Amino acid sequence: MLNIGDVLFQLFAILVPIFFIVLVVFFVRSSKKRKEQLDRIEEKVDRMSEQK
Repeated sequence: MLNIGDVLFQLFAILVPIFFIVLVVFFVRSSKKRKEQLDRIEEKVDRMSEQK
């Protein structure tokens, strides 16, 4: 028969790596979106400076 502690340890052992993978994916996507936003802002600033 399975012990409750063993089950909890197995869940913990599975969820911790998944959590870190999700965290890395979130960080990469967030960084990419931030870069795209900065590129758009830079483009607008360039256009505004050309008009003056």
